[in-house]
Amino acid sequence: MALPSGFPLPTLDRLGASIPTALDAKAVATDWFNAFTTAASAADIDALVSLFIPESFWRDILALTWNFRTFIGRDNIQNFLKARLSLSKPHTFTLRPTTLPSNNHTPTSHGSPSLGNTGTASGVARLVPQSDGTWKAQCVFTSLTELQGFPEQINERRNDKMDYGFWAAKRLKESLFEDEDPKVLIIGAGQAGLAVAARLKVLDVPALIIEKNQRVGDNWRNRYKALCLHDPICKNSRSLHPPLYPANWPVFSPADKIAGWLEYYADAMELNVWTSCEVTSATRNADSQTWTVTVRYSNGTQRVFTRIKHVVFATGFNGNQPNIPSYPGHFQRPILHSNQYKSASAFVGKKVVVVGAAVSAHDIATDLYHAGVDVTIYQRSSTYIMSAEKGLKVYFSGLYYENGPPIDVADLISASFPVAFAVHGFQQRVTELIADMDKDLLSALAKRGFRANKGIDGTGAMVLYLTKGAGYYLDTGASTLIIDGKIKLKNDTPLQGFTPQGLKFEDGSEVEADVVVYATGYGDGRTVIRNICGPTISEQCSPVWGLDEEGETRGAWRDIGVPGLWYATGNIAMARSYSKYLALQIKAMEEGVFGERYLGAGVSGGQ
Repeated sequence: MALPSGFPLPTLDRLGASIPTALDAKAVATDWFNAFTTAASAADIDALVSLFIPESFWRDILALTWNFRTFIGRDNIQNFLKARLSLSKPHTFTLRPTTLPSNNHTPTSHGSPSLGNTGTASGVARLVPQSDGTWKAQCVFTSLTELQGFPEQINERRNDKMDYGFWAAKRLKESLFEDEDPKVLIIGAGQAGLAVAARLKVLDVPALIIEKNQRVGDNWRNRYKALCLHDPICKNSRSLHPPLYPANWPVFSPADKIAGWLEYYADAMELNVWTSCEVTSATRNADSQTWTVTVRYSNGTQRVFTRIKHVVFATGFNGNQPNIPSYPGHFQRPILHSNQYKSASAFVGKKVVVVGAAVSAHDIATDLYHAGVDVTIYQRSSTYIMSAEKGLKVYFSGLYYENGPPIDVADLISASFPVAFAVHGFQQRVTELIADMDKDLLSALAKRGFRANKGIDGTGAMVLYLTKGAGYYLDTGASTLIIDGKIKLKNDTPLQGFTPQGLKFEDGSEVEADVVVYATGYGDGRTVIRNICGPTISEQCSPVWGLDEEGETRGAWRDIGVPGLWYATGNIAMARSYSKYLALQIKAMEEGVFGERYLGAGVSGGQ
């Protein structure tokens, strides 16, 4: 899989520069910021571009493009500014007086400009030294944070009226939508659906979530009982909800705790959720720019909405459509996909083969082993392995760990690294650093015969997640079980097919099995769109997930190719951060202030 275009890291050797021992980083950042704001306010594009190195990046989310774009190289940045700066009219710039983490004392400028009549934005600039002693931008990030005239109704703008005992009745009336249709209908009450609904709630956009399960959180509650998040709790705080989690919440959250928290969150945020019902169809009315959506209740009755303006699919990663490979032969015993696996208790005394070698395969195999089950992992291809204990500290330390910056600032910093920049040297260095820390673990796995890799072009877990959502395991114990032979491993020959009692391989060997569990991931997210909206609509949609040529995620949280249709997906951290951008797009459209998306060309750069 090809990575987006980019440039090598701007190392000091490459720049022909050095960093003074007595560097005043704040003064450097302030000088650059002042020059930038002067040029931007005057729409002096030549002066603006002169503040960038040739091999630079500008990532923009909605602020200047009403799109998700990364412009690679100074020439493309200049073309983008020529097309959009005069339309955006940035003014009233402010340099935030906050301490941000930086590497090697490199100045980081963090500002908040206003954008014409659109609203306010936030930005981050990363500066690198030049051979003549000046500093120029290597990365700039801008993002829309608030619409003018339509701020979020939080903090000092929250409801300050006494309800005198009418709150419960008003909440019930609001949730039933008896008098009018919601503006937005969200399919799925997982972390993405709830986050979008919460963002819309504080923007005063009526939204309804339809959830087929009996309870909010069942998308986590009904998965295998051994499931825990592999990201630390500091990375996974909920949107719009301080305090983030109780102070004694475990670092790695069990699925059942996440399920309960999501249920509480929906109630605390006063979100409108209908459970135990399902969207069976959604038809777009081109003339009225609305959707007709049919919802079927568990008792078989239906409710038909005819004036929905936006439909948001929040149906899980790739729509939770299982990817089940096909092999010849007839296995006469049970075959499950990982989404059907619940607990090892059903398999005590049996032999289980888990097909796959990424997160779910390792988790399920570990669960089976601890229940005394004879379990074998069949590894079809190599896997990226990183210890959670060591590797996650490299990824998140100083940003998403205890005593880090406020979560909104952390998200801003995280988003300010264009993927197109990170995958050309930066991520490889991180991967090599973690591999060195994990060298004993990786060496022991290699001796056991486990095939490990370093990710796509040596970029580790990040790009695997953003492109495939699979192919890696953040080790929390399963690797040691494999090394010790407690979880058996089969990977020395391709699987040929099934026998009635097991699996047969191309070298003639066989593995007996009472049960086979496919931990083989999920398919195309557009499948669930096709099932509900029909083939005509689904064929107009861009792919959901993966990276485009600029390194931006395709389909999710942004224009998917059909007006009024959206797809929200990703982990809890992505749902928290990107739900704001989706909600801002919807609010701007509903208030008639959404501008024209910038679709101009912008890719160049070299490897």
